[in-house]
Amino acid sequence: MKTTNTLFIIAFLSISAVFGQKKTNGKIYIEHPAITVVQDFVKASVAGDTTKMTNLMTDDFVAYNGTSNDPQGGAMDEAAFLKNVMLYHDQLDYYSIEPFAGSYPDALEYKGSEHNNGTTVLTWNHVKGIHKTTGVKIDAAAHRQYDLNKDNKIQRVISYRNGSVINEIQDSFADRANGTIYNHHENINTVRKMIHAFEHKDLEKAYSFYDENARFADIHTSDMKGISLAEQKARDTAFLDEFEVSSIDMVGYPDYLHYEMGDARVVQSWWNFNLIRKSDKTAVKLPILFINDFNSDGKIIYETAYFSEKVLEGPSKIVSN
Repeated sequence: MKTTNTLFIIAFLSISAVFGQKKTNGKIYIEHPAITVVQDFVKASVAGDTTKMTNLMTDDFVAYNGTSNDPQGGAMDEAAFLKNVMLYHDQLDYYSIEPFAGSYPDALEYKGSEHNNGTTVLTWNHVKGIHKTTGVKIDAAAHRQYDLNKDNKIQRVISYRNGSVINEIQDSFADRANGTIYNHHENINTVRKMIHAFEHKDLEKAYSFYDENARFADIHTSDMKGISLAEQKARDTAFLDEFEVSSIDMVGYPDYLHYEMGDARVVQSWWNFNLIRKSDKTAVKLPILFINDFNSDGKIIYETAYFSEKVLEGPSKIVSN
């Protein structure tokens, strides 16, 4: 027991030593002249005021992309950085850079910093704009580190951002195919068989074309995660209790789209559901667009229906006093 207690005490002291060690390396400020410089710099960049930006930069200014595989290899000097800034200013409508919701900049004064005499400003930004040529929307978060010298001039900027939206803009300057559209395909046949099985109230056959984990949604669904097959069966039962299906007729012809991106497999089909409301024997024509997503096994895994609930409503009830 004595040995065990001794080991316990040593272990406890070791843990306490690890968690108890703290050493300050400067101060963090919520208000600081360097923050004002950075805010003026950002406002000038949005306004395209390169003269003001230049006045806030050091002669040896350099900028890096912090998300690059070789950040220093992609370094920009002042001229290259200003040119990049003007691309945003010139090519975006409704361009803005604002603090990200709930965030604020920090100024950090490090002890003994050899690079910038100890002042760094960190910002978390919300960048917005619409690309004038391609219509691509930028609505993205970005993080920047600004290092300032002792004269509060910006010496270095390191940017952290998701470049996918920039790639989308670049890709949008040229036409690019993204798969193949078919007007005849086995997946189209599946949708037709499923719809007409429903028309003839052969629900067991209709549901056989769906994957057991299929999800269902419609234009009125707020949560596009959809509902399960079991829940959809209950909805279908309730629908058939209220309406008699006279016929379901195809409008135009379906399209099967096999996308290259994501290997998505989608059938779009348009239908008129000719119904009789059982309560008042009123004939109702309900146009519906179905979008059915398929897996590689030819089973429907997701269905979205677009229709107007207004069409299904019965006559208004007049309440007399």
